[in-house]
Amino acid sequence: MSNSENENITVHFHGKKCVHARRCVLGLPDVFQPGAKGGWISPDNANADDIAQVIDSCPSGALTYERKDGGKGETQPKVNTLRLNENGPNEIKGDIQIPNEEPYTRVLLCRCGKSNNMPFCDNSHLSTDFVASGEVQTTQSADTPTTRDGSLLVTPIKDGPVMVSGNLEIIAGSGRRIATGEKFVLCRCGASKNKPFCDGQHKKTGFETG
Repeated sequence: MSNSENENITVHFHGKKCVHARRCVLGLPDVFQPGAKGGWISPDNANADDIAQVIDSCPSGALTYERKDGGKGETQPKVNTLRLNENGPNEIKGDIQIPNEEPYTRVLLCRCGKSNNMPFCDNSHLSTDFVASGEVQTTQSADTPTTRDGSLLVTPIKDGPVMVSGNLEIIAGSGRRIATGEKFVLCRCGASKNKPFCDGQHKKTGFETG
């Protein structure tokens, strides 16, 4: 992890989690300048509020920040969501707890089974012709729950799926609600015939990962 800071804000960059969505580069091109000499993040080139707003839009959580000026830090979403990216990863927003990892509010989890940085996406789906719709049919209860936030425990199972426990709303790429619940078993081997849910295909394919 690398840091860039001034008297108002510290910007943290977790390079292994970056999928080059470019929301930072397009949102504040004077601050986020890939290839610039002396470091690609220049927090002196914008005010801390604008920098924080752009970082909040980073889907992978590769960019995070700490306010040093008393300004408002990143807040937890009021609704925990998992968005299905077409032919890509699961995008989760919430109070995310992953064993042996720091807490997150934004992560992209691999679902193609090929990432070299499990459980996180590293864009391997782009080179493996992974196919997974972001607009699956509603297959589980999609009623609006009473409680929609709170802690989300995300547990990768060795050589198997990802278990997610906590209030969660699974949504299509369009934002349409697919399912709500407090426990989901999600495919991450890429072979399930019931994506995004696990159907046991990892056992048949010999999927191996930590």
